[in-house]
Amino acid sequence: MTREIQTYRTGLAVGAIVIAVLALSLGDAIIKATGLDLPLWQMYILRSSLVLPPLWWLVRRNGTRRFGSLVWVILRCALLVAMWLSYYSALPLMPLSLAAATYYTSPILITLVASVLARRWPAPRVLLAILMGFAGVILILRPDTSGFDLATLLPLLAAFLYACAMVLTARKCRNDDPFALALALNVAFIVAGAGLGVFSGQEGSFILGPWQRLDLALIGVVAALAAAILVGSVGAAIAYQNGPPSTVAAFDYSYLVFSLIWGLIFFVEMPGAYSLAGIVIIAVAGFLSLPRPEQTAR
Repeated sequence: MTREIQTYRTGLAVGAIVIAVLALSLGDAIIKATGLDLPLWQMYILRSSLVLPPLWWLVRRNGTRRFGSLVWVILRCALLVAMWLSYYSALPLMPLSLAAATYYTSPILITLVASVLARRWPAPRVLLAILMGFAGVILILRPDTSGFDLATLLPLLAAFLYACAMVLTARKCRNDDPFALALALNVAFIVAGAGLGVFSGQEGSFILGPWQRLDLALIGVVAALAAAILVGSVGAAIAYQNGPPSTVAAFDYSYLVFSLIWGLIFFVEMPGAYSLAGIVIIAVAGFLSLPRPEQTAR
């Protein structure tokens, strides 16, 4: 019985994920800044409608080919749509940098999910990383303080969904065209937006608010979000197809730096001492969860 040998292009993967999270973090900051003007369901439809034509052109340019398994692609899309819905729902409730730090337990969860699927007990340092990561989340959210809202756990749910989606990408969708994967994802966004739109019309709701008439400012916002999701979705697919999931996940942490920058620029947000300590602990935990060089080679 032969065993498939996977070869990685780690440099390409690292560059792709850094560019992807730069674009996505900027898009998330824009959504938080304009969330009261454009309901989430409408943003899903408009943003992905703008993204579909260039993605369709890229898919045709690369040559049309069938997905390895349409079932896995649909499951991947469902996980990612649910992930972004959870994360975006958290943005009005907490500072961008703190939502990002809680969400970025996902690289630790990617390592954990990959270990479970491989039926291999994580190394002691990975177990330590898991404990540290969630200790950092507790420092950030501080559930014992007054005014704690369970909804602020939404970024943690988003982290788990993202981990599942990216491990699925690496294991089941690795040979699929990344542009086709991004096209499928944005079709899923439109379907999800239309489904949420059925229940829309709730004044003041970030997710289900009434349809907003578009002016030049909102059109510009939607165009910027479309560019961000195009770069982010294609970049993430390329990264996890071409690099070891745990290694790529470590460079996902550049999102934390970008979120701090956008938080300062857009919202004049600066985390407190406890929150900064939590962010540092989560980042250190992520690097602890990385495989050693000999493990990456295997």
